Amino acid sequence: MNIPFLGKRRVDPGTRDPEGIAGLLAECELLRSQAGREGVRLDDSPASLEQLDQVVPRWRDDEEILPWLGNDAGLYLGTVIVRTVPGAAWWFRADGQPVVRLASGREFDVVASGHEWAASGAPELSQSYAEVAET
Repeated sequence: MNIPFLGKRRVDPGTRDPEGIAGLLAECELLRSQAGREGVRLDDSPASLEQLDQVVPRWRDDEEILPWLGNDAGLYLGTVIVRTVPGAAWWFRADGQPVVRLASGREFDVVASGHEWAASGAPELSQSYAEVAET
């Protein structure tokens, strides 16, 4: 399976390690660095999403960093969902895009949500989380 943000690496669906993949997707190094500079500690909790929503978006003026930060924000949102919403798990679409699949079978494109948040601040990450956690 091709994971676009990892380049040309291939993941064999038969040998996937869900915990290993979840750990890789949870790294979000750029977002964690930006948040740390603002005094926000990302502890994979819904409360940290609320704190991220309050950070002044200095990155919006940097066209080079914006897409990377959007990816990280989406992956971090997905990490919080997977770790706190019962039955939620990472899933990869046929095109390699990571999404969160809920126990109901509904898929949530967290990376798209992260890009929207990074570019405009809406919807807020905490709001996206709340919508998913309700279902």
